[in-house]
Amino acid sequence: MRKVAVVGAGKIGSTVVDLLVGSGAYEVLVIDQSGEALKALQPRIGVETAAMAIDDVDALAQALKGRFAVVNCAPYHLTVTVARAAAAAGAHYLDLTEDVASSRVTRELAQTSGTAFIPQCGLAPGFITIAAWDLCKHFDELHDVRLRVGALPRYPSNALNYNLTWSTDGVINEYCEPCEAVVNGKLREVPAMEECEEFALDGVTYEAFNTSGGLGTLCATLEGRVRNLNYKTIRYPGHAAIMKALLNDLNLRNRRDVLKDILENSVPATLQDVVIVFVTVSGMKDGRLMQETYVNKVYARMVGGHLKSAIQITTAGAICAVLDMLADGKLPQQGFIRQEDIPLDDFLANRFGRFYAPEDQITFRAAAE
Repeated sequence: MRKVAVVGAGKIGSTVVDLLVGSGAYEVLVIDQSGEALKALQPRIGVETAAMAIDDVDALAQALKGRFAVVNCAPYHLTVTVARAAAAAGAHYLDLTEDVASSRVTRELAQTSGTAFIPQCGLAPGFITIAAWDLCKHFDELHDVRLRVGALPRYPSNALNYNLTWSTDGVINEYCEPCEAVVNGKLREVPAMEECEEFALDGVTYEAFNTSGGLGTLCATLEGRVRNLNYKTIRYPGHAAIMKALLNDLNLRNRRDVLKDILENSVPATLQDVVIVFVTVSGMKDGRLMQETYVNKVYARMVGGHLKSAIQITTAGAICAVLDMLADGKLPQQGFIRQEDIPLDDFLANRFGRFYAPEDQITFRAAAE
């Protein structure tokens, strides 16, 4: 039985613990600075808890010693601290961060580490990159690669057409930070919340706009090999206009603590959500201009006797699948591992990756020729 550590006992971290312990293959040490959050995980067979600050690299490294891997579900601003502690403890490292700057530090740590470092293992970045790369491999020449992901309430009832489904800090960060894209073959930074577009899927109209971090390392991988590559977050129409007014006209992008307080005290959370994954790739195949699309909808469902939101299922399921593949020796055991290095078929065949293939999934995926 593998001994792993999960740092962060929030919505995603607690779901990761449920999945890993429920599999019977892992013993988990859960670390969080909130004793209250840890109480919800006790008493559990196969679960230890440690209430401690997670901003001290040395103390955290000591707690992580002897663990096969560290699954980092802490807020994005603690990514570098946890990654450095994992390196010092000699443990494999996985995280969910969308923060571009933090991922760059993690990549540098991997260069001198004797263990594997696999950042950005969630939904986006994470599974969206795995799915997109699988489609890209079907083409002789790539033209345009478009990645769209949204975690949306199924029953929106406010002007924002939105409910809180995951980290408020994460949402604000992706709405504010610059976004990477490939434009006419060159890597570029483009502003968040811009280039808003509308599209329809299954009779429902959505909007999508630039947000930060969703591409992971895909821009660097495809620079010079694709004409255009971009990532956008999916919302219901009208959301972007209101958020831009809050961020720009009211200057809340520079007062993120105020914006977080407003959202968390005004916008209800929900477990009744849907995650939409929408990838379109066009290019040349056998001398013809072709397009292939991957579309997937994942809904909230019962897991281990508890209702879990779609964003909990997809995010926790993704990082658990990658951990499982690492533990089974299906991924390299040392160095920096990109999401592009993870085969889609192996991911979906994994016991945790199968959460992306429930009976109500809608998937149109052309088979590789």
